[in-house]
Amino acid sequence: MTGYSSKDLEFWNGKIEELIKTSGLDCYEQHFSICTYEDMLCYEAYAGMPSHYPHWSFGKAYERQKTFYQYNLVGLPYEMVINSDPCLAYLMRDNTLTLQILTMAHVYGHNDFFKNNRLFKRDTRAELTVEMFKAHADRIREYIHDPFIGPEKVERILDAAHALRYQTSRHGLHKSFTRQEFSKEQPNTVPERLADDLLGYLAERGKLAEWERDLVNIVRQETLYFIPQIETKIMNEGWASYWHYQLLNQLNLPTELHLEFLQRHNLVVRPFEGRINPYFIGFKMFEYLAKQPDGSSRIKEIRAEERDQSFLRRYLNQELCEELHLFSYQVRGNDIVVKEVADEVGWQTVRDEFASSVGLGNIPVIKPVEVDKGALILEHVYDGRELELNYAKETVKYVLDLWGGKVDLRTTLNGRSKLISCSENKIVLLLDS
Repeated sequence: MTGYSSKDLEFWNGKIEELIKTSGLDCYEQHFSICTYEDMLCYEAYAGMPSHYPHWSFGKAYERQKTFYQYNLVGLPYEMVINSDPCLAYLMRDNTLTLQILTMAHVYGHNDFFKNNRLFKRDTRAELTVEMFKAHADRIREYIHDPFIGPEKVERILDAAHALRYQTSRHGLHKSFTRQEFSKEQPNTVPERLADDLLGYLAERGKLAEWERDLVNIVRQETLYFIPQIETKIMNEGWASYWHYQLLNQLNLPTELHLEFLQRHNLVVRPFEGRINPYFIGFKMFEYLAKQPDGSSRIKEIRAEERDQSFLRRYLNQELCEELHLFSYQVRGNDIVVKEVADEVGWQTVRDEFASSVGLGNIPVIKPVEVDKGALILEHVYDGRELELNYAKETVKYVLDLWGGKVDLRTTLNGRSKLISCSENKIVLLLDS
């Protein structure tokens, strides 16, 4: 660290914690770790976990991010924070003192969000997070080093599970069921508990060895841990940005630090050209809502109850749409055409299209329907958006790897019912349904 010491960080962290106690935020115990930019690249590739299982995709992410960073094509995050109890966060060693103070305050906003938002409270066990990822890493390394299994077989199953990881329950963990209930389920039907959980269905019913089943369940369990973060990106970053702004304005920073704080804050919450900045949208919405009657208590209720889709649908009004200069568009050939602007006529359409695209909204929903003569029948839940055909064909091949037999996927293309059929030798055909 240059220009300040660890005692400086401890001093300002203590000041922030004093403000946390009077602000009404409710946080886990917070731990910070200082890391180099190389460490941050590694943590970013491995989703911030101190321990994670090996897979080539993580190495690819590391090399890609490292190359982009070295050529100044991207920057690194100022911090990385983990939904765990105690909450773990990494700070870049090269950050200025002001930036460290800002990011520590930002982390406490995330910490409060993790502890209190219903998706995290319902679907994750923060006190078991680090142990869960370490146990998964240990088990997978055992399979890799097992002379009867080895890395190639492990990689084949992990590749398929990674490709299908978001085809799992988007509404939280299912209740446990008994062996007696399992025995009553018909083998060629999809039980209600797995109707929206293709990955769970494949883990349970696919032609897999026990170690393969374990691999799929590991990927599924870790995906369920990350889904709340995906579903609350705008809210989570907006909440953290709102609170770092409030807290630093109460810290009585020296003038030179306060000026740098304002510059840094504006860089974080500025609008991006051509794409959405979740920090900008979330910060502006919470700032607006906090100014309404009973706003300070109301925003805490909102951060506890909503996810991005419901947050936008309920609280992104015409005034905010106009202030944020939102619009919807579509691509026609080589042209981008504006469909609606956020005026009195079009703002609701803009809001609804925006809300439908956040979180997992852009990932198609594929459900298991039934088993017909050994073939697994899947259905794409068509909402007006068609599957990208090349991706769909590769997806059914990965399903076949876990199912162990023929796979048929029903979908709609150009207004007509179609069947993407994958035979056991991985020949994929597009047929009329």
